[in-house]
Amino acid sequence: MKKSFVIYVLSDSVGDTAEQVARAAAEQYKNTDYEIKKYPYVESVVKIDNIIDNVDVKNSIFVYTIVNQEISEYLKKVCDQKNITYIDIMAPSLDKFSSFLNQEPLRESGVIRKLDENYFKRVEAVEFAVKYDDGKDPRGILKADIVLIGVSRSSKTPLSMYLAHKNYKVVNIPIVTGSKVPDQLFEVPRKKIIGLMIDPSDLIEIRRERIKVLGLDNSVDYVSIEKIYEELEYAQKIMKKLGCPVIDMTKKAVEEAANLVIDIINDLN
Repeated sequence: MKKSFVIYVLSDSVGDTAEQVARAAAEQYKNTDYEIKKYPYVESVVKIDNIIDNVDVKNSIFVYTIVNQEISEYLKKVCDQKNITYIDIMAPSLDKFSSFLNQEPLRESGVIRKLDENYFKRVEAVEFAVKYDDGKDPRGILKADIVLIGVSRSSKTPLSMYLAHKNYKVVNIPIVTGSKVPDQLFEVPRKKIIGLMIDPSDLIEIRRERIKVLGLDNSVDYVSIEKIYEELEYAQKIMKKLGCPVIDMTKKAVEEAANLVIDIINDLN
């Protein structure tokens, strides 16, 4: 004859961890039939009382991940009083970590959820940077947290990707001599736009390395010093017209430049 029982999963977060552990354990036993009832965001003793009032104590087991000490202790107390079997999943782990690290836990609920939210925000920012890289779609300017503008090989793309990993949605727009910049640049707050400049001698070396990779020769305008001076002068005019902050990328690592961008954005907010 099958043993039927109910697993009550309680958590002060979403409860997925407790549910997975409970299900994995329950599946190890033959001739059983169980139901899982999950109660996320258990953050008060009143909610615990409401749950326990409807429990069949003989055929129920409580599995929970509640890091708030007051609520966790209350749940244990009530379960002991009503003779309800319970498993505190977090307690053994927290005890071992506390002993190992020689410090007390934060007892803050939803930490994993916050980490997950941060992860998905970062993924979204990276996808945004890829989608709107190198001026592919200027409509992204209106949605971006940061807009980088500069001539070719001024580190717009690597800087965009690095900032994306810091959860910023970044668009980068190339400035090409004689070409009109997107109208959207004049529709967003100037504080969102960062101009990137670079020393001509550095830029020509970077571009020469680039055309080697592409299998081109040094005769193209792309590595002409006259052309580079012209491009940088034009870019400077555009940046001045926009009234945006400008960063000199000469000899700067992407990490250093990213910190400067973030500082500028934060100072202007």
